[in-house]
Amino acid sequence: MMERIWHPWDQWEEVAHNMWGEVLDRRTALETAIGFTADARLYGSYMQRVIREWPISCENALTDQRLNRRAWIGHAAAALAHGLPEDITREAWGYLNNEQRILANREADRAIAAWENAGGKNRDIPEYMGTEVLPWWDPR
Repeated sequence: MMERIWHPWDQWEEVAHNMWGEVLDRRTALETAIGFTADARLYGSYMQRVIREWPISCENALTDQRLNRRAWIGHAAAALAHGLPEDITREAWGYLNNEQRILANREADRAIAAWENAGGKNRDIPEYMGTEVLPWWDPR
């Protein structure tokens, strides 16, 4: 098991990307979040960016085994891509169908596993992680 690492909130990269902030037009932000989270490939590509570009936030969040790490990486991806607060991304999740949720969760699992396999160090994750090596397939 990975050791829990803590960082002060004012050092988290997610703060600078509005993950815990507000937006002026909530309806437009929600529509953006629904479209973004429904596109598993795009959503997953930003999850991969988070694990490469946010070392402090990732250490703080992904070393916490009690945290819903899938949700966190998804919220972080939406914040990085569009500056969306986590509460809007969480609300958007309710608009996804079951298949969209399954695909999004698979992307989250891939990102978390890549981060863990790099020893919890963002800098050790190759740039190509998260890109397709094999053609897209659905194992169902």
